[in-house]
Formats: sequence, structure tokens, C-alpha cells
Amino acid sequence: MTTLYGQRTASPVVPARRGSPAGPLLALLWAGAAAVVGLWWADTGSVVGTAGWLTGAGRIAGLLCGYSCAVLVGLMARVPLLERRIGSDRVARWHAMAGRYTVCLLVAHVVLILAGYAAQDGASVVHETVTVVLDYPEMLKATAGTVILFAVGVTSARAVRRRTSHEFWYYVHLLTYAAVFLAFGHQLVLGNDFNGRPVATAAWYALYLGVAALVLWFRILVPVRLNLRHRLRVESVHREAPGVYSVVVRGRRLDELGAQPGQFFRWRFLGEGMGWTSTPYSLSAPPRPGLLRITVKALGDHSAAVSLLRPGTRVWAEGPYGSLTADRQTAHQSLLIAGGVGITPLRALFETLPGEITLLYRARTAEDLALGSELEAIAQWRGARVLYALNGAHGERPVFTADALRAAVPGIAAHDVYLCGPHGFAQDLYEALRAAGVPDRRIHHESFEL
Repeated sequence: MTTLYGQRTASPVVPARRGSPAGPLLALLWAGAAAVVGLWWADTGSVVGTAGWLTGAGRIAGLLCGYSCAVLVGLMARVPLLERRIGSDRVARWHAMAGRYTVCLLVAHVVLILAGYAAQDGASVVHETVTVVLDYPEMLKATAGTVILFAVGVTSARAVRRRTSHEFWYYVHLLTYAAVFLAFGHQLVLGNDFNGRPVATAAWYALYLGVAALVLWFRILVPVRLNLRHRLRVESVHREAPGVYSVVVRGRRLDELGAQPGQFFRWRFLGEGMGWTSTPYSLSAPPRPGLLRITVKALGDHSAAVSLLRPGTRVWAEGPYGSLTADRQTAHQSLLIAGGVGITPLRALFETLPGEITLLYRARTAEDLALGSELEAIAQWRGARVLYALNGAHGERPVFTADALRAAVPGIAAHDVYLCGPHGFAQDLYEALRAAGVPDRRIHHESFEL
């Protein structure tokens, strides 16, 4: 069997399974938060009166907010240990949760500190706010950082993000770095917990400088090295289905990337006005010597322009990322469930994943089945099964119940399940799979709504 751009891979080999560092990392992060609260406790004697309680609570919220800012940025650094061993979608959820904590702590810090200062001085909150912003050192910059961080939080809310383009959200989100930088100075200048405490001050600098080093290395220097070394360019573009196109990218020494089926890169195409946006697209086939392939559905301005790419267009890539790989496999039997363009990482896994494989592909019509001929060829070569779930003659959508899944895939509870598709689709399938007896640890899902 041959594919669009090379020979099929060798027979799959079961990989050695590695444990996830998610648990130890979460424990470390919460221990850091506890240490921050301990810093306030060690520096605080007694709390007296309303002003003391308000100010003390504001200090705690401020310390935790500063710590949360460092965690927030660290989770944006695209550290391979996190992106590949824990999973980009899980790290993104942690980042989103840290963002919500940060904004809530920021609100609490501002409100409580100003209320405490106002009670202490016997002034109105408005008067105290003007005094703090205009007269206290580093507070003008901190105020600007606060406004930026609020803007990032608002645009990251699900209701707002659904109404804005990925490009707009992406560039607003990058302002988080500016917000943290602007707010850093006032933490040390005005923070009572750091005054006269060189060890605490040094630890705070080490935290922020360490996070800055991660961002500099993994978000700037590593991508620069990758692209200078591998010299990626568009080889060809192929139509796969209505609004769905595959892009074959050529480069040098691509085997050194260590990319695995199921992973993705973040892509910039330096032509057709597409170079300003970095967008995640999965590999839709295993890497070949000198070649990578992605398959893209037109869902926004960037993805719609993919069909217009010309051979020879320079490509800027970052990665590989993601943990939806054979490393997650625990059983000899696997079920791959794809919804729409979620077929892209699963098509690569369908060719390479060891053991007995069944692929369930959900699409609206037969015309929407991207990569269908390749899937059939792989199934014939491997002796695997491909099942299609299409809308009925009058547009009725198939219903995935536990009974339907058990009937379609006998012994489904003993399978590993790899799941990729739109959020609602994935959520419905997850619930049906759990009802069908599939353990949570065997349901492997990665969302690319980043």
C-alpha cells in the first residue's frame, strides 16, 4: 500500500509506556502556593481591626496572584515535558484554570487592599484609589498591567472567544507577558513580605527569572534553531474533501524532530498574508523521509487560506507537541473515534498503532469523508475495520449510545479508545464510552481548541 507521499511505515511495534508527570507537577504547584501563604504567615504578627483584616487578606491575595502569574506564564512556555508527556490539551486546561484563578485573585487583591487602606486612613475608596495609583512607586505600571490582564481574561472567556477570530484572541493573549512584566516591580517595592527578607526576595526573582528562561528557550530559541536547521517549505497542496486540503511540507533531516503519529505542530506559512498567525494542525500521516503532511479544514481565515498556498512557500513550525500517541496505549485492541477533521491525527495512528484496530469515523455525508481512500487502503493492509457514521437520508444524526457502541465494537470495555473531534462530539462520546464500561484511564482524548 502506498500513501499520497511515500511508502507505508514498517509494522507497528508496541512502545514502552511511560508514566505521566501530571500528579507530581500538580503537587509541586500546590506546594508552591502553600509556601507563598507561609511567607505571609511568617511576616505577620497579629491582625487587628477591620483595616488589618482587609489589608491582610489583600496581601495574601496579592502574593497568590503574583505566584499564579508565574505559573500562568510557565504553562505558556510549551515545555516538551508538559506538552508531550502530559498533553497539550491538559496543559491548556491548566493554563485556563490558572488564568481564572489569577483574575479572581487580582480582583480580590485590588478590592481588599484599597478597602483596607481606605479604612486605615479614614478616606473614601475612590480617594484612596487615586492616591495609590498616582503616588505609590511602580503603581502606574502595575495599573497598566492590571488593565491588560483583565482584557486578556475577558477575551479568553468562552462566550467572548466564540465571537472573535483565533488571530485576535492569539495576539491579545500574548499581552499576558506585558501585563506580568509591568506588574512585577510593585510586588517587591510595595510588598511588605519582601522588605528586609533577602531570601524571600531572591526566591521570588528566581521564580520569575526561571519562568522567563523557559519562555525564552522554548518559545523563541528552540523554534529558531528548528527552522534554521530544517528549512521547511510547502511541497504540494491537495484537495481531500469539500473545504479540506492536505499540505505536504518538505524539509531537511526531519527525522531529528522526533515527531510521532498523533502529534501536531504550530504552523506559520510565510506567504499569502498568513505569517502573522501560529495555528496548531496535526500530522495527518506518519512522518516520511524529508516530508511531513497536515490536513486542514477551512474553519477560519488562516485555515481557509491554506488552499491558496503555493509550492515553495516558506514554513515556520514549532513542535512537535501533543501526547495522543502510541505511548498511551495499554491494551492490544484499540478503537479510534474521529469526528470531522478530527480524523487527521487518528489517520496517522491508524497506520502505525500496534495491535487490533477499529476506526469509527463520523461525518455528515460520504463526500465529507476526508482521506477515505487512504483509510480503506490501510484497513485492507492491516486487516483492520473502518466504520462510518453518516447522517441519514433526511439529515438525521446518528446517536452514539453505550448499547450502540457495544454492538459495533464487541468487547469495547477492554479497548484503548483514542478520541478526537469537536468539543460537543467528544463530550457525548466520552459519556457513552464510560457507560459502555470503558475505564477513564483508557479513553485518550486531545482537544485542539487552543
